[in-house]
Amino acid sequence: MNAFWGSDLSKTIADATEIASHASASSPHLSAWLEGYDEDSPTSSYSGSYDLPFQRWMKFKEAFSPKFVVDAISSMPFTPRRCADPFGGSGTTALTCSFLGVDAVTIEVNPFLADLIEAKLSPPPAFGFSTEYAAVLARMRSQKPDVARMVARLPATFCEPAGGSGPEGPGARRFVFWREAIDRILALRSAIEDCGCDRSRLLLKVLLGSILVQASNVVVNGKGRRYRGGWEKRRVSAADVDGMFTQAVGRAVRDLGSFGRRSSTQGTLLRGDSRELASQLGPIDAAIFSPPYPNSFDYTDVYNLELWVLGYLDDALSNKRLRQSTLRSHVQVSFPDPTIAPSGTLGETMGKLIDARGKLWDPRIPEMVLGYFEDMDRVMRGVRDNMRPGGQMVMVVGDSRYAHIHVDVATILRERAEEMGFAAISNKAMRSMRSSAQHGGRHDLAESCIVMERR
Repeated sequence: MNAFWGSDLSKTIADATEIASHASASSPHLSAWLEGYDEDSPTSSYSGSYDLPFQRWMKFKEAFSPKFVVDAISSMPFTPRRCADPFGGSGTTALTCSFLGVDAVTIEVNPFLADLIEAKLSPPPAFGFSTEYAAVLARMRSQKPDVARMVARLPATFCEPAGGSGPEGPGARRFVFWREAIDRILALRSAIEDCGCDRSRLLLKVLLGSILVQASNVVVNGKGRRYRGGWEKRRVSAADVDGMFTQAVGRAVRDLGSFGRRSSTQGTLLRGDSRELASQLGPIDAAIFSPPYPNSFDYTDVYNLELWVLGYLDDALSNKRLRQSTLRSHVQVSFPDPTIAPSGTLGETMGKLIDARGKLWDPRIPEMVLGYFEDMDRVMRGVRDNMRPGGQMVMVVGDSRYAHIHVDVATILRERAEEMGFAAISNKAMRSMRSSAQHGGRHDLAESCIVMERR
């Protein structure tokens, strides 16, 4: 039997139309929205969604596709009434459900990503949004915001230093933004904050965030950011920032005009720690999500520019608190020690990791791995407690490897879900991911889809 995510796009579109009809939804634009998906891309990757309306507002690396959500729902023996995603991320599950006419609830701890999800679920009307954008430009030209004060709240490396200590001056050092670029970005941010329409203000702020990497001297890759080759000669001006922002707004206006009226804009967004909020999901009969992988990535670092420049973070303490609200999938911040007693595959893995502690690149990795599964236990219990019997939980997860010790995440999560009242329907690899350089950089880590049924 073929895996449900292996269907071609035409079948996915037909299934989506069928789901919408069962949900008593009318979505004439549903097929047109899905037709923009690039089916040559892995369905567990965001890359096929780069040109999809709404999804193109912000490019992601670590997210699955709307096609995967449709295929997952169509594989279920029932049409869900309410679907949960405890790790909202780019909002793919909730957005796709809104096109299908399925109610959704999602949790997101990253405040920038939470704003992105809210903007997708409750977008402003195209005409009103265009009017607000024009007003922002007018305010930016007339206002004199205290940009120096705003710059002072950013990390020192974010801005070109004054006094001739740029990349070619004495005491040269690297920096993320040229001064002219960051001044214009912050002036736009100040003008956006004075918008009278909440929904327009939210979307404009998100779109400003979407151009920050493009307007910077860095690219975001892997566990953080690195400087572009030849960044010293790539000066980004205020006019360049204006052009980037205008393009982002233009794409959003076209999306709002063509797809703003969906079959359902219902959706509940819970902002905060999924470990705490999973118990508050409310009645659900399906859950489709992909948690962070235990690969030592601190996902707050991926959105470091957006969080600081847009004012979500303003000091080291707020940064630390956000990191501590994420799953224990990394060692970049101190977490409480785990308290669970590992058993089964997790117990065997922990024994190997503890024995190899001296060979690990960080001695805290065994506690990180155990803490990760303790955190996932809390999330899965929250899903279980809110899910009706017969409901399905679909998870996309990725394996890890430390000191050549394989962490079989899919098997461990399946075993632990079975212990708490789920029955396994399937556990299949979707694709292979590249391991770290110290393990040869080969594509030998499985990314898997686990389907569990609530007993």
